[in-house]
Amino acid sequence: MEIGLHVPDFSYPNGPGGLADDLTRVVTAAEEAGFARVSVMDHVWQIDMVGPPEQAMLEAYTTLGYLAARTSRVQLLAWVTAVSYRQPGLLAKLVSTLDVLSKGRAWLGIGAAWYGEEAAGLGLPFPGTAERFERLEETLQICLQMWSEDESPYEGRHYRLARTLNSPQPIRRPPILIGGGGEKKTLRLVARYAQACNLFPGPDLERKLDVLRAHCEAEGRDYDDIEKTVMLPLDPGEKGENIDGLLTRLRDLAALGVTEAHGLIPRVWETDRLALLGREVIAPAADFPTPPATPRPTTDLPAAPPQP
Repeated sequence: MEIGLHVPDFSYPNGPGGLADDLTRVVTAAEEAGFARVSVMDHVWQIDMVGPPEQAMLEAYTTLGYLAARTSRVQLLAWVTAVSYRQPGLLAKLVSTLDVLSKGRAWLGIGAAWYGEEAAGLGLPFPGTAERFERLEETLQICLQMWSEDESPYEGRHYRLARTLNSPQPIRRPPILIGGGGEKKTLRLVARYAQACNLFPGPDLERKLDVLRAHCEAEGRDYDDIEKTVMLPLDPGEKGENIDGLLTRLRDLAALGVTEAHGLIPRVWETDRLALLGREVIAPAADFPTPPATPRPTTDLPAAPPQP
């Protein structure tokens, strides 16, 4: 199991004037500690689960570009991109640029968006739920087409691109992580398009994974090809008092097939907990056993899925 760092909060004691240096310290400490990925939220206001909307929030892709210049190994992604906030062609270009300038470390984390209040506040597009999911599927198709050799026009219900030219291409085709546990739409899109899903480690996790497996069977996709990630708090405690409980929880998740645990760390700007997690959690978690792969032939995704 790998461990990833989520950075959802930018209200650090040194304020905006010290934020660039503080973030540099955080991400370099995370890389040294062995974290596999670093993510930021794609929000323009702070979310209720973290703090009031007035709390500091940085734009995701500008921040990821900055973090790319300060690191050399960690994978980088927005957790997760709000599909309605950017046109798909521009989003594919943003992720391509991040991948090129990070030398092949960018992911596309994406979801159907949910924070209508911030969208209304800043005048960002936020159609109804059904339309956002339609736009999500078209955006996935457009990104995959732009990350292929196919420059032909794209004609969808919501988006029309005259020429899907993308130069330079990413160093590698960015893996796609789709966030959310919706059983009828989200997990179906994971089975059809993604390399990873993100779920929450609640009592319904095992059932969600069974639903994903069924979608994979319906799509002709190998369930074992999809990385299962969870988002959860990763707090070792000030002196490591939470480590045993954290390891137990991670071991149980690994037994279900989860291969990456991704989460936030309290007072991350102090970096002590990052080093502690590196020593006491990341190394042992790497050896946690996972269920054996399902003995079934692999069906690779096409480079550019057929248009609707």
